[in-house]
Amino acid sequence: MSDLVNRLAHAPSDHRQIARSKVGVLLVNLGTPDGTDYWSMRRYLNEFLSDKRVIDAPSWKWQPILQTIILTLRPSKSGEAYRSIWNNELDESPLLTITRAQTEKIDAALTAKYGDGIVIDFCMRYGNPSTDAAIRNLKEQGCEKIVFFPLYPQYAAPTTATANDHAFRTLMQMKWQPSIRTVPAYFDNPAYIQALASSVREAYAKLDTKPDHLVVSYHGVPERYLLEGDPYYCQCQKSTRLLAEALGWDDGHIITAFQSKFGPTKWVGPATAEEVARLAEAGKKNIAIIAPAFSADCVETLEEINEEIFESFEEAGGETFTYIPCLNDRDDHIAALLGIIENELQGWV
Repeated sequence: MSDLVNRLAHAPSDHRQIARSKVGVLLVNLGTPDGTDYWSMRRYLNEFLSDKRVIDAPSWKWQPILQTIILTLRPSKSGEAYRSIWNNELDESPLLTITRAQTEKIDAALTAKYGDGIVIDFCMRYGNPSTDAAIRNLKEQGCEKIVFFPLYPQYAAPTTATANDHAFRTLMQMKWQPSIRTVPAYFDNPAYIQALASSVREAYAKLDTKPDHLVVSYHGVPERYLLEGDPYYCQCQKSTRLLAEALGWDDGHIITAFQSKFGPTKWVGPATAEEVARLAEAGKKNIAIIAPAFSADCVETLEEINEEIFESFEEAGGETFTYIPCLNDRDDHIAALLGIIENELQGWV
């Protein structure tokens, strides 16, 4: 059946064509610059660091610092970090490559089960493809209902909330809004936890020497976010506990830490770079590290963990540093995401 009907049965002959009603599923991740050059990085960082959910300081105080100092100096440094991990073959960031691969696998599975009545797409909160363009594109294809899925296992205001905010800002500008369901955090989803556990087992099976500790590194947030009611820190702690239980480990082998501190504000801790150095200094020369807050490998994992945090460990006397990749488009991860999506589709398909 064509995506477009010729015209409604009761409509006049000059009625415009409309798309057949469908359901959309929109996956959303943090974002990516369009390139690694200075101006691409500056545009991306300006959008990211101007977000009130990310930096909630008063604009009169923050914007002069951002525009005159940070956006003058940081694009070159960030561009260098991105160049070290850039997918040169496709000329895009690994996050974009992996998110597309996840979308294609989910699309194939849902199409096989539901036919062409569901349209799958992905977008980014910052950069391209934009959330606004993706929602409008789904609406143009006839999606009157959309499952909006931020790919953040643990909820946080600077990730899940800002993604949802941006989606609703698009709706505010539309004459005919689609209905939207936002997917809640899945930090304790059994299939997600089991996929994490399987990735750890597989990585350990390839090692000649079992690591002394598994460091579970999450992106950090300012401590006051926790005190103001953001559940992120607690959800991270629970994800670690459930991962340890799934692996059958005691608490002594697994450590939770937080990375990517920015600015002078006190952040939740311990800081990953400091924690791996402490372990090395304490004689724990072999460690593994995993980053469950990221659904896809990105600059925070491929560059920050594999380079900066690794250097901190090595300089403190560490010897073997094993990074366990994000779940990316692993089949068990895709199955977990599909289960979450199908739960949200109930009543719509």
